Amino acid sequence: MRAMDLARFNIQVMIGHRFRTLMLMLALIIGVAAVNLLTGLGEGARLFVLGEFSFLGKNTLIIMPGKKETTGGMPPITGEAPRDLTLEDMQALTRLSAINRAAPLIAGMAELSYQSRLRESFVVGTTQDFFSIRKLSLLQGRALPPGDPTFADAVCVLGQTLKRELFGPEPALGQWVRAGDRRFRVIGILESKGVAMGLNFDEAMLIPVASAQMLFNQEGLFRLFAEVRSERELKSTRNAILSIIKERHDGEEDVTLITQDALLSSFDEILRTLTLAVGGIAGISLAVAGVLIMNVMLISVSQRTAEIGLLKALGASAATVRRLFLSEALLLAIIGSLIGLLISETLLATGRLLYDQIPLGSPVWVKIAAVSVAIVTALLFAYLPARKAAALAPVEALTHKQGP
Repeated sequence: MRAMDLARFNIQVMIGHRFRTLMLMLALIIGVAAVNLLTGLGEGARLFVLGEFSFLGKNTLIIMPGKKETTGGMPPITGEAPRDLTLEDMQALTRLSAINRAAPLIAGMAELSYQSRLRESFVVGTTQDFFSIRKLSLLQGRALPPGDPTFADAVCVLGQTLKRELFGPEPALGQWVRAGDRRFRVIGILESKGVAMGLNFDEAMLIPVASAQMLFNQEGLFRLFAEVRSERELKSTRNAILSIIKERHDGEEDVTLITQDALLSSFDEILRTLTLAVGGIAGISLAVAGVLIMNVMLISVSQRTAEIGLLKALGASAATVRRLFLSEALLLAIIGSLIGLLISETLLATGRLLYDQIPLGSPVWVKIAAVSVAIVTALLFAYLPARKAAALAPVEALTHKQGP
C-alpha cells in the first residue's frame, strides 16, 4: 500500500471514529503544549532574572556582610552578620589604587509625604558614585552631592513615579519631602529605569547614606559596590579587599564577595535546572498519552477485527496491517503535536504582550524534542496493538464476534 493510500485510509478511519480520535489527539496536544509552555515560562523567567542581575559591569564587586562558608547555605541576603560593614570599611577600600569608585547601600521602607499626599516608598541611602555604578540617569536636576559620605545632607533624588504621585504636574525640584521625622529637599528626578534586582527605581527615593543611617537608625551597610579599574585586576583586588576587611574586623574574614559573572552563573545554573525539571515533569503527560494510545488502539483492534480479516482476505499482508495501525498513530502524533505547539506558542505570545519585560519563549530544541518524543511515544505504545492486529488469522478475524 502506497503512503498516499495509507494516509487516505487513516484519515477516513479517524473521521469515522471522531470521538476516539479526539481523545487521543487531546492527550497529545496537552502533553506537547505542557512541555513547550512550561519550558517557555521557565526560560523566560531565567532570562528575566539574568537580565535583572546584568546591570553591573563585569568589573564590579558586590561586598555583603557575613560569610557563606561560616554560616552555611546562601549568602546572608538580609545583611545580618557578627560585624557590620561600615562606611569606614568603604573608605579604607577606596584607598586601593585598583578601585575606581565604591558606593554603599542602605535600604528600607519609609512613609513619604508632601503637603497632604502620603506614600509608602522604598528609600535608598547611598552616594553619588552609585549613580555611575548602577548607570542611573537624571531627567531633571542633579545627583546626590559628592564629598564626605558621613555628612548627612538633607537632599534627595526621586524616581519618576514617586515624583508624579507626590507632586502631580507641579515642579518638584527645590520642594521639601518628609520621610519619617526628617525632611529632604528634592534636587533631582531620575529617568525611568524600571525594575532591577526587584527594586523599582521609578518608585524609590535616593538620599545620602549618612541620612539613611539616621532615618533607619542603622549603622551597618546592606551592600557595598566596588568598581575595579579593569577586569584583569578583579582577582587581585578581591584578595586585597578581603585582606583589608580581615585586618579591620579583628582577623575575621566575615564578608562575602561576589562578581556579576559568579552571580549570573549561579542563578543561571539554578534556573536552568528548575526549567528542565519542570519540562521533564510536563513530559510525563506524554507518557500518559502513550498509555492512552495503547489502550485505545487495543480496543480499536478488537472493534475492527472483522475489518482486519477482510483486508487480509483481500491479500493484505501482516506487515501492511501493522503499518496501518502504526501510520494512524503517527498521523495522530504529528497533528496533535503541531496543534499543541500552536496553542502553547499562542499562550506564550499572549504572555509576552501582557508582560513585555519577560522574554517568554522556549528554545527551538525544546519544540523539536517535544514533537519527537510525542511521535516516538505514540509509535512505541501503538506497536503492541499493531502487532496483535497483524497476527490475526483471516478466517478467525472474519468469524470473530464482538462482545456485548
